[in-house]
Amino acid sequence: MKKKLAVLSMCSALSFSLFAGINGQPVKAEETSSYYLLAYKGGSIPSDFETKVKLAGGTIERIVEEIGIVEAKSSDPDFLSDMKKDKNVSAADKELSVYLEEETNPADGQPITSIPQDAPNYHDYQWDVKRITNDFKSHEINPGNHETVVGVIDTGLDFNHPDLKANADLAGSKTFVPGTTNAWDQNGHGTHVAGSIAANGKVLGVGPELKVRSYRVFGATGGAQQSWITDAIVAAANDGVEVINMSIGGWRWMAHNLGEKGDSASMVAYHRAVQYATKKGVTVVVSAGNDSRNLNSLHDMQSYWLENYGLEIKGPSRVAPAQIPGVVTVSSSNKWSTDSIAFYSNYGSVVDVAGPGGDNGPVYDGFYRQDPKGNYLNKRDFLYRTLSTWPTYLPNNSLTPNLNGYALLHGTSMAAPKVAGIAAVIKAEHPEYSPAQVQAALRNTAEDFGKSGQDPLYGSGEANIYNALTR
Repeated sequence: MKKKLAVLSMCSALSFSLFAGINGQPVKAEETSSYYLLAYKGGSIPSDFETKVKLAGGTIERIVEEIGIVEAKSSDPDFLSDMKKDKNVSAADKELSVYLEEETNPADGQPITSIPQDAPNYHDYQWDVKRITNDFKSHEINPGNHETVVGVIDTGLDFNHPDLKANADLAGSKTFVPGTTNAWDQNGHGTHVAGSIAANGKVLGVGPELKVRSYRVFGATGGAQQSWITDAIVAAANDGVEVINMSIGGWRWMAHNLGEKGDSASMVAYHRAVQYATKKGVTVVVSAGNDSRNLNSLHDMQSYWLENYGLEIKGPSRVAPAQIPGVVTVSSSNKWSTDSIAFYSNYGSVVDVAGPGGDNGPVYDGFYRQDPKGNYLNKRDFLYRTLSTWPTYLPNNSLTPNLNGYALLHGTSMAAPKVAGIAAVIKAEHPEYSPAQVQAALRNTAEDFGKSGQDPLYGSGEANIYNALTR
C-alpha cells in the first residue's frame, strides 16, 4: 500500500457551489472541507478502509501504514460521527495543527551589531556549546561521524550553508508539506537547530562530524498537520536515523486540541509514531515548551488556557510531544545560573535533562520573575542567547542584521538540539546502545544543576557530552 500525499493547503479549504437551483431555488450554501485523523485499532489498517471512508463522504489524503494512521478530508457534517461507528477505528477526530515554539521577545529595534561579520569564527560567542563540550574538548575525543544521523523534523535546512554543507544530507532529506518538493528551509528555525547539532565552521555544533538529515514538516509560516509529523517520524525511523530532534509542540498545541476523552487521534498517532521509532532504535528528543509552566500542575494548565485562549479545560490533559512516553524531554538552561532555568522554559517531572537554550540575562530574569506581565524589554542582553547557523539566502535575522548566515535565538527549541547532538555522539561512541541506554547515559553524565539529584527544573541536570565521553 503506498502512502498518498495530497497537494493541499494546510488549512481547511473553503469551496463554493455557484450552481443556480431549478425553478428559482436558492444558490447552494458554501461547504467547508475539514481534515480528519483516523487511528485504526491494533495499528493495522483494514482492507476495506477506503470504501468506508468514501461511503462516509470522505477522501483519503495520507496513509501511515506502519502504525495504522489515515488522514482524510470531507465536507460532510456527519463524516466524523459515521467514522466513529466503524468498529475498526479506535479514535477519530478533526486533525490538529502543531506549531513551532514561538520566538520569545524578538529584537524589537535593539539589534546586536557588536559581532563582526568578518571574524574568522564565532566560537567565543558559543557559551552554550563550549560549556557542554568542555570548551570543545569533546570534539577531540569523538566529534561524531557520518554513519550517525540526526533526523531534524522541522522547517528544513540550508544545505549549502558553509558550516553545514559537509554534514547536511540533501539526497536523503524529505518534505512532508503538501505543495512543496524539497526540504530547503524557508523559515530559519530548522537551520539554526541543525547548526547546534552538527555545524563545522565559524560556529561549531555538539558533533561537528555528525550527519543531519531534514524531514521538513513546516512551510515558511504557519503550522503543520499532525499526520505530516507522524509520517516524518515513521519515515525517519525507516531510514535508519539514530536520533530524531523535534523542537516543536508546546501548550499552544494542546490548548486547542483536546480529544473528547483526552485520547484524540492525534495523540494516538504521536504515541504510536514514537513507539515505532523507539523500537527501531531511534532516540527521540523533544523540547519542553516555552510557556513558563509547570507541566505537573493541572491548575497551572487550566488557568493558562483560560487566560490565553478563553478555554475552560476540565480533567487531565497533556502537552505534546513533551509528555509523550519514551521521548527525551528537554528544558532550557541559561548562561548565568546553575539554579534557575530560563524564564520561559516549561518544567516538571517529565523533564529528563536540560540543554543550554539561552535567555535575556540575569537583569531581565530578575524583573520577569517579580512580574511576568511587566515590560522589561530594555533590560535584555541578547548575547545571553545562543548563536547558530541561519539560511544564507534568507534575510538576515532582525536581531543580528549585520550577520549573514548566523543568528542569535533562545528557547527550548535551541535547548533540545544540544541534547540531540549529545545523544548522537553517545551513539557514535557506543553504536550498540539502545534508546534506553542512550537516555540513561544522558541522565547519568549530566551536570547536576539545581537541587541535588533529580529535580523538576533540570531533570537529572544539564546534559554534557564531555562527561559522557570521559566518565
